[in-house]
Amino acid sequence: MASAEIPSELKQRFDAAGQDHVFAFWSKLDAEERSKFQAQLEALDVKRVNAVYKKALEGEAEAAALAQQRTSLAAPPASSTFSSAGSGSGASEASKYRRRGLEAIAAGQVGVLLLAGGQGTRLGSSAPKGCYNIGLPSRKSLFQLQAERIRKLEELAGKEARIPWFIMTSGPTRQPTIEFFQQNEYFGLKAEDVIFFEQGTLPCLTMEGKVMLASPSEIATAPDGNGGIYTALRAPLKGAGGAADGETVISTLQSRGVKYLHAFGVDNCLVKVGDPTFVGLCIERGVCAGVKTVVKTDPAESVGVVAQRNGKWGVIEYSEIPKELSEARDEDGQLSFRAANIVNHFYTTDFLAKEVPAFESEMAFHIARKKIPTIDLASGEAVKPSKPNGMKLELFIFDVFPFIKDLAVHEVARRSEFSPLKNAPNTGVDDPQTSRRDLLAEQRRWLESAGAKINDAADIEISPLVSYEGEGLESVNGKILDKSAIIDHI
Repeated sequence: MASAEIPSELKQRFDAAGQDHVFAFWSKLDAEERSKFQAQLEALDVKRVNAVYKKALEGEAEAAALAQQRTSLAAPPASSTFSSAGSGSGASEASKYRRRGLEAIAAGQVGVLLLAGGQGTRLGSSAPKGCYNIGLPSRKSLFQLQAERIRKLEELAGKEARIPWFIMTSGPTRQPTIEFFQQNEYFGLKAEDVIFFEQGTLPCLTMEGKVMLASPSEIATAPDGNGGIYTALRAPLKGAGGAADGETVISTLQSRGVKYLHAFGVDNCLVKVGDPTFVGLCIERGVCAGVKTVVKTDPAESVGVVAQRNGKWGVIEYSEIPKELSEARDEDGQLSFRAANIVNHFYTTDFLAKEVPAFESEMAFHIARKKIPTIDLASGEAVKPSKPNGMKLELFIFDVFPFIKDLAVHEVARRSEFSPLKNAPNTGVDDPQTSRRDLLAEQRRWLESAGAKINDAADIEISPLVSYEGEGLESVNGKILDKSAIIDHI
């Protein structure tokens, strides 16, 4: 039975941090409640929580001050940007980068990392978003499409290439995701090459920075944002898939000789997993990090753009760009600030292992003031607030950009590489129907480029195991495809 006394070391730690109010109901808890609560408190780095709160307030004040100043905004310089978004643009360079990327994959130097913490709530599903199928003829889930792209890429690289796949879940999606992969036998991948790890959380705080309680025996927590990935890479793994207890993602990358990592979100059905062209570009440029962007065509589009502010890289929200700059065009007639962010990144393992920890404490968390259910410390009654009473703190994955000297920006065609799944079915924008439409339209272009003629009413789906990005379809040249079909072999 757990003691009714508060463990002295634990009490001292929270007393020193000014967070001893968390023990307000300790004496009223039963043994099981105390045991679980103690475990949660012992796992919490309360000193870090205080530091994060302080830095978040400082960052918010700095951002407000910056908004009042005339800051210098600049589009990514041409020397940092490679575009494959236009017809035939940079074809020879792209081919060179692709070969370099495939060489790195063949040498076992490339891994891929999936941000998969989201649930399909908006889609009407309680399952992880990666389990969702967008209505393709094959009924394949997003997870399966990505797994099969990895398999095809390994085949294209040759030399028995293996690409380890690191999947970052959240607390609620971890076990369902693991079970989904197990039930589907990892979609043909080797189980030891699929490593699951978990996104971190932070306590919800009052406006004064005090840790909030969800119940008398539980701290209220929230995910720490997709920028929490950097801390999560160093957290001990729980031994699922190809991970052993006690290892970290960083130590696994190092032990496997993985030098480069491609990271992306789960909700983009068009993502080129482990894209050898993007990887090769970043290797050839010798950068520690890279970002893929799509072309922003409308100045009013509500997207953040990759740009420089006062000489530092970052993602600038559309509302922060003055109208004259948002509408400015370059000599080719394209928007100057057009590099729309799509959460698609490249990193070197050395950068993640050595450089990020050195500046991580300088990254300011973003504050989201929310209505957070909590417990009144005086009465012990549950409180359901009608207005914001606390804050959730989160980092964004691009918050590392200001600390990077040289960033490679790969501008790609939206229609070929970006179709996010954000909204409920039949919304008309970024929903399952638009995802399905965009993927089938891209594959139709592959077939037509290979010489096939396709009936307008026919939906032709190409398995990722047949073609990664339109290659290997020569056998359809001259064929007339007049019926809907799934091409799963050539």
